[in-house]
Amino acid sequence: MMSKPLTLALTVALAASGCATLEPPLPQAAPAIPAEWTSTPGTASSTTGDAAADADAVDSAVSDIGWRDFFADPRLQALIGQSLDHNRDLRVAVLNVERARAQYRIQRADRVPSLGAGAELLRTGGDAPVNDAYSVGLGVAGFELDLFGRVHNLGAAALQQYLATEEAQRSAQLALVAEVAAGWLTLAADQELLRIAEATLRSREASLSLAERRHALGGASALDVNQARTLVETARADAARYAGQVARDVNALTLLAGGPVDPALLPDAAVPQVAVAAPLPAGLPSDVLLRRPDIMAAEHGLRAANAHIGAARAAFFPSITLTGSVGTASNELSGLFDSGTRAWSFMPAVNIPIFQGGRLRAALGMATADRDIALAQYEQSIQAGFREVSDALALQTSLDGQIAAGERLLDAATRTLELSQARYDAGLDSHLQLLDAQRGQYAALQGLVAVRLAGQVNQVSLYKALGGGWRERGDI
Repeated sequence: MMSKPLTLALTVALAASGCATLEPPLPQAAPAIPAEWTSTPGTASSTTGDAAADADAVDSAVSDIGWRDFFADPRLQALIGQSLDHNRDLRVAVLNVERARAQYRIQRADRVPSLGAGAELLRTGGDAPVNDAYSVGLGVAGFELDLFGRVHNLGAAALQQYLATEEAQRSAQLALVAEVAAGWLTLAADQELLRIAEATLRSREASLSLAERRHALGGASALDVNQARTLVETARADAARYAGQVARDVNALTLLAGGPVDPALLPDAAVPQVAVAAPLPAGLPSDVLLRRPDIMAAEHGLRAANAHIGAARAAFFPSITLTGSVGTASNELSGLFDSGTRAWSFMPAVNIPIFQGGRLRAALGMATADRDIALAQYEQSIQAGFREVSDALALQTSLDGQIAAGERLLDAATRTLELSQARYDAGLDSHLQLLDAQRGQYAALQGLVAVRLAGQVNQVSLYKALGGGWRERGDI
């Protein structure tokens, strides 16, 4: 059983560990952004109170959309799942969380006394006979009474740093999901462009063969033949270029997935509609950004820096450390546990800072500057997030119009080619006009693929910018 002095010391130590801290109030961020996005694609604005209710509903919906719900294609879902399991960058982020958790546990351990048991043999001698002294004891060494909250603030800072690292991991997960989806869509677009180039090459080779036969019969000039050959080589170069891009896209997905990708998980030669998302209403509140993992990480960083100010302030005040032990001591090992051998010690130590050469004031100034930097970074992350969402919303409206115009342009170019081919066959138009129609239809096909890809990738970017799936922590 512990002696009364040591028991009293532990009781005082534990009671003193719950005192108030010198941490200042957390400063309020002022990112200077509008309260809502006033322009969102896909819906009409409302002048009634229903708009606010719709915005609140979508706020909840955005928070509930996990990536398995947002991306409809099962092949893409499987590839994202593989990437989350095997991507090395994400593995580093997960290990950083484990490291931060261990660091917090180490810091938290300083808030309670550490008990240790030990046994000791002290042997002395010289000209006098050799003397032995045996002792066994249980003690507390160097426990600081947290009178002014220094240890508490350091533990709070470690906790906030751990939480910031955890949010950074979630941000890395969300970024990886978006990167895999964008890479998968890019591969689909390049495969479609390769298919178009190869089909165009076959068609132009047939046209070149026909032009060469007509030239042999005197029905076409050498200029017509060389113009047809130019189109053939252009299509051949495009096919080779897109084949290389497809190979690079597969390599990029292999790196993101952390290993070989099953060909069955790759997209078809077309840009699929992978995103399943309801249109956003006008008046969507901008405070949904506060749930983004990167912004939450910045907030935890701010809280950690603020806690360090409390620890720096506490360093100006006296600190008390306790060291004590209780046990038995004897000159004979056989009599170590006999009655009358009990021994104890209690050694409180007070440290009063008097002159530190400005070190303490400089440490407080540095902690305050770190807090102000963290506040500015937090505000900057909010502003950057608002811009990302605003850009994605504005671009989506533009891309919707571009896709519709591209589809009409392709219809018109295809019809122009059909008419030009018919007029050329009838001898009403020159070969140059037919070549212009072929170039126009080829360019329209390429342009439509590019703008459809941009539309799908922008939806992925908007999902990432809004922090989609932030409530589904284990499923981001």
